[in-house]
Amino acid sequence: MSGRLPATFVKGFHDEEQVKRMEYRLFGKTGLEISKLAFGAGVFCSNYSFMEKEAIRTVNEALKSGINYIDTAPWYGQGHSESVLGKALQDVPRSAYYIATKVGRYHQDYDNMFDFSAKKVIESVSLSLKLLGLSYVDVIQIHDIEFAPNLDIVLNETLPALEQLVKEGKARHIGLSAYPVSVLKECISRANGRFHVVLSYSRYTLTDNTLLEYLDFLKSQKLGIICAAAHGMGLLTNEGPQSWHPATEKQKISALQASNYCKERGVELGKLAMWYTMQLDDVSTFLVGMQTRQVLQMNLDAIRNGLNEREQEVLQHLKDNILVKPSHWEGIEVERYRAAMERDRAAV
Repeated sequence: MSGRLPATFVKGFHDEEQVKRMEYRLFGKTGLEISKLAFGAGVFCSNYSFMEKEAIRTVNEALKSGINYIDTAPWYGQGHSESVLGKALQDVPRSAYYIATKVGRYHQDYDNMFDFSAKKVIESVSLSLKLLGLSYVDVIQIHDIEFAPNLDIVLNETLPALEQLVKEGKARHIGLSAYPVSVLKECISRANGRFHVVLSYSRYTLTDNTLLEYLDFLKSQKLGIICAAAHGMGLLTNEGPQSWHPATEKQKISALQASNYCKERGVELGKLAMWYTMQLDDVSTFLVGMQTRQVLQMNLDAIRNGLNEREQEVLQHLKDNILVKPSHWEGIEVERYRAAMERDRAAV
């Protein structure tokens, strides 16, 4: 639904013509309408190169352009992403956007990386609200549930704590995220309608279409579906993946070949990846990290204008000759985490 103004439109703040060019979609059973392109603030941390002033300008330009959904988490820079957003949003009308943060994943050291306890949930949300400078968030999500010792903890401790926070007015809706979509399905099935939002990342890209296997189920649950990380967490860009990326060496080499092919032809692989992912129907929004206004405009251009003839030719070559499906890194991060925890226990 484009060409009209959403409930988040604020006269005097937004660029009305740009807002009218944005498409807005129903966000599952939340009743919200959110922009087809959502703002990922996971890139506001030391894992990515960014400048804070530029990040703040990018947030404001994104909102004025009609993007009305923002995603962050304590894990992104151990609070730094939320802190940057707090600065960016301090002069923005609260009614102009929806914002989501998360609980469950926190610190870089393995011993303190995950905590799904009710006590930590309460502490985490309190700190998140303080850093964001807000009295409530629109969505609170359980982060990377595949790392929980078991789903019983998620369902019987983490989720009830979030439901209590909703009753207290500190959040409006509850969601969950994971890399393995099978784990998302199991947790949602066992929760009997208690979740409102699901975030799946890097599972519908130029190298992986796993999300397609689960779309019918997710739709049947009337969930707001967030399709995140079209770039595969930086894998599918001209800059290529960061050193910490969990993809295999074979996958990284393939992505590097794609990147080089694009650069030789003056094409941005990130734009191709974003456009390709956004052709997927039946999801609420496409969430992508944007640390600069240049990246923001590239993504807006992909939505509004699509690909030119040269970009289409390059994309077809990548699909036919370089980037082969299926290609994913499911299980790699979990195995590293479990191995690290075993080493720590053995050392005691």
